[in-house]
Order: sequence, then structure tokens, then C-alpha cells
Amino acid sequence: QVQLVESGGGLVRPGGSLRLSCAASGLMISIYDMEWYRQAPGKQRELVARIPVAESTNYQDSVKDRFTISRDNAKNTVFLQMNSLKLEDTAVYYCRAAIRSLHGAVVDFWGQGTQVTVSS
Repeated sequence: QVQLVESGGGLVRPGGSLRLSCAASGLMISIYDMEWYRQAPGKQRELVARIPVAESTNYQDSVKDRFTISRDNAKNTVFLQMNSLKLEDTAVYYCRAAIRSLHGAVVDFWGQGTQVTVSS
């Protein structure tokens, strides 16, 4: 029922731009904290950016001023605009939707990821 589908990944030159999309179905992103993670080969999955339901956006220091996370609740889609891409941005990017339960636990859903490769 719940599905998050990332798209927009691909090959881009250093300094280039790319916009990732995360289309949600089976849930309304308007009530979920939405996040982008990435995982590069040999590294742990790391949080890139988040856009909470009622909080300001947050970014990993390495992408601040270059990446922008946004949501279009009407389209039930979250975006990650990536500018001035660097080689180290190469990774599989994952979309995550999370919501806190009344008991304090977090219920979350993950997409399958989209590959972003920054290369000359």
C-alpha cells in the first residue's frame, strides 16, 4: 500500500545540478517528516536533509547551501534540488517518510533509492 518511489538520479558532471523526486502513495506526506538519505560505497547511510511537518528544514553540513529539500503536498512529492555537485556526492539516494507514534516510537517507510553519480 505504502510506496515511495525516487527518481531523477543519473550521471552528472562536477558542478552540475540534479533534482531528485520522491513520489509517495498510500500515505499523505503532509503529516510525515520527510527525509533524504544517501549511501556511498563503503560508507554508512547518512541523513542528507529533512523537512519536518512543522519544523524548519535541516541539512548535513556538507550539503548546506548546495542542496534544497522541499515538498509539494498537493502532488504528494518531496524534492531534493542538488546544485554544485561534487564527486563526493556520488551515492544512492533514499527517500524516507517518518512519523512519531504516541508511544514514542517512529514508524517509517523507505524508497528503494536512486543512483546519483558525479563524475568527469
